[in-house]
This record gives sequence, C-alpha cells and structure tokens, in this order.
Amino acid sequence: MEHNKVTPYNSEYSKKSQVEDMFDNIAPKYDLLNHVLSMKIDVLWRNKLVNMLKQDKPGLVLDVATGTGDLAITVQKGTNASVIGLDLSQQMLNVGIEKIRKQNLDSKIIMQKGDAEQLPFEDNKFDGVTVAFGVRNFENLEKGLSELRRVVKEDKSIYILEFSKVEGFLGPFYMFYFKNILPAIGRLVSKDNRAYTYLPDSVNAFPFGEKMKSILLKTGFKKVEYKKLSLGIATIYKATK
Repeated sequence: MEHNKVTPYNSEYSKKSQVEDMFDNIAPKYDLLNHVLSMKIDVLWRNKLVNMLKQDKPGLVLDVATGTGDLAITVQKGTNASVIGLDLSQQMLNVGIEKIRKQNLDSKIIMQKGDAEQLPFEDNKFDGVTVAFGVRNFENLEKGLSELRRVVKEDKSIYILEFSKVEGFLGPFYMFYFKNILPAIGRLVSKDNRAYTYLPDSVNAFPFGEKMKSILLKTGFKKVEYKKLSLGIATIYKATK
C-alpha cells in the first residue's frame, strides 16, 4: 500500500486531519510510551542527529513535527541555536511548552501550530531543519519535503530521523515485536485502539534507504546521505540544498 494511503483511523477524513486527532488523543501519554517502547534508544538517535547538525554551526533551526519538543530541546542544548518547533497537534505542543518552561528554555525555543506542507516561513530562513519521526505522517511526502527544502538556506541541510526496516536474520523478530507487542502496550497505556497499530503499518509502507534518498534528490536536494541506526530500526537522512 502507498504510504499516504495508510491512515490512523481509516475514516473518511484526510490523513492530515486523522494524524492531528491521533496525536491530540495520545499526547498525555506520548512521552512515557515513547521511552518505554523504544527502551530510551530514541534519546541516543536524537543525540546522533544533533551531533551531525552541530557541524553546521546553526543559529536558527526549524524542528518540524516537533511533537512534545524532545528533538527541539536536544537541538537547542546541543547547538545553542534558537529553535522554532512546529506541529499540527496543539495538545502535543501544550505538553512541549510545559516541558520547555520547566527547563527555562522559553527564550530559546518557540512552539507554534502549523502544517509541514504549508510552512508559514519565508524562503531560505533557517540554518537547519530537523524532523524526527514526522515525515511518515505527511499527507503528501513530496510536498512536505519541498517545503523543508524551501525554508532552509542554500548549502545548508535538512536532517530527517525516521523508522526504517531491520534487515537480516533479526528482521522477523523485530517485526513480531513491532506488529504485535508494541501495539498491545500502546493500546493499554494510551487508550487509543488505533494509534500504535498505525505506527507499524505506516513504517511498513514508507520508503527507506535508497528509495528515500532518490525521493529527496528528485525533490531538488543536491546531495543526500544517510546513516542506519541500531541495525536499521531507524535511519538519519541528511539532505543538502
């Protein structure tokens, strides 16, 4: 199935609308579930992305699909850049705003509601753009990637952290966990019957590795490289304008 046809609730509403509803629903439990289900390995992945971004010495970074702000906070602390975190879900943003306030980072990180496929920023504004586990949820992947490219400066890069697929002999074991155990825990804790079934479904349908690199090049980036993490569970893509 095409990735844009995989939706959280299989309803008549657009994918964008369903994704917003899903994240509004699970926002209160999102951070807890994220860290439990990933055994906190997602923290290491974000740190790796920020270590790559740090080499660009960014002054202003846009974090798209920022959610509760984990990557925005890691970017700010790792680079000392000013960060704008943008997300469709107001409930996720509310959790992030409180988290940022508690860490006294209000003056460094601005959280705002917005659509990745219609970014409310001028061309060539940011020294870097980051997205962690968000591009999979774009309704129109190419349109979203084009917008990320539009707002980043010439010769600067976007960094995408996204789930991919474990290949080799560990693949079947990981897929069993991903398709059976993870959704069961997600349903139990979040009380949303569909959100954590959508996760493996959307990962299965999403392009990764060379396919994702090819899409980024077609979008107009002049150079794309990627790095597999944790045997391919996730991948970081660096695409330079």
